[in-house]
Amino acid sequence: MALAFNWQIGRSMSYWYPEGRPKRQFAAVFDINKCIACQTCTLACKTTWTSGKGQEYMLFNNVESKPYGSYPLAWDLNLLTKLGAQEWRGKEYAGRTIFEAAAAGERVLGWRPDDLDYAYPNVGEDDCTGRVDRGAAMHLPHLHWFFYLARICNHCTYPACLASCPRGSIYKRPEDGIVLVDQGRCRGYRECVRACPYKKVFFNPLTGTSEKCIACYPKIEQGVQPQCFVNCIGKIRLAGWISAPEKARPENPIDFLVHVKKLALPLFPQLGLEPNVYYIPPIHAPAAFLEQMFGPGAAQAIETYREAARDPDVCGLLGLFGSTERVVPRWKRDGEWVEGRDDDDRQIVRVPMREPVYIQEAFDAKYQVARTNCP
Repeated sequence: MALAFNWQIGRSMSYWYPEGRPKRQFAAVFDINKCIACQTCTLACKTTWTSGKGQEYMLFNNVESKPYGSYPLAWDLNLLTKLGAQEWRGKEYAGRTIFEAAAAGERVLGWRPDDLDYAYPNVGEDDCTGRVDRGAAMHLPHLHWFFYLARICNHCTYPACLASCPRGSIYKRPEDGIVLVDQGRCRGYRECVRACPYKKVFFNPLTGTSEKCIACYPKIEQGVQPQCFVNCIGKIRLAGWISAPEKARPENPIDFLVHVKKLALPLFPQLGLEPNVYYIPPIHAPAAFLEQMFGPGAAQAIETYREAARDPDVCGLLGLFGSTERVVPRWKRDGEWVEGRDDDDRQIVRVPMREPVYIQEAFDAKYQVARTNCP
């Protein structure tokens, strides 16, 4: 195995292939605090990409309630149990990644879900105490909490699916870092399904090949965000490009949130894949749970988010989420306005940081009628 530097864990790690980053890396930030689990993103993806035979169970995008929800069942718990207790030393991960913890003769530590594990896509939905019989509204001996976690393929810098494939049928596009399956080469061994810790590779039993989220690359090539992004009701998503930390540019919205403000964090960075979907952690969940899920920067990210109202740059940039269908590679704040701009620094969208407030009198003097306030 080769050594590759993984900035998310602060060290070099063992990986099946040498480090080789694409010219640009597709990335996204999801603000968990704004997700309402309406599943509009799930349906937008489902009707676009997985409405065929053999794809019935496939959800390239799903939204699950943490800590009790998961699709497939226990996708995270099973792997964390196999990996065992590990530790961080400051910002450096001192434990083993799933590549370093693999048994002799295996490329990746993983597990393959059974058919029944895919049978309950909404398990644990809106559940904050496990199984709640007759409700638990009047019993508060401890924290009652849950949050929604929207998930797509992370288009990792070091994909486990790619490393595990004996056919070399999974590849990472050099122009944008999107991870795809060459179904002409795939023979359905399902090593990718076993290896992906996020379980975002699916096997089609009719075609005998694997399928996965393609980040809607035909839209990305046209400068348009993926289906699940543009259909998001809560406006929690922003697609763009991420740089390596040493090349971070504050005018790049993804770089600003991930590298400059350290507000958006990767999902299970300790697994070693350097995933490229980043999350703003929920502010109301226990710190220990969030540190396990998002790494040691979770507490700082939550503090930064709580202070966003007093930081016009963070507050303004968060207002760009869901404001345009276009990919936003650049941004800037102009007083009380925030602009999304393209690679040539031309304006894509301009949004106010504050919405105007209009107060209407109870009696309309012009039309001589009383206005009715409807609850």
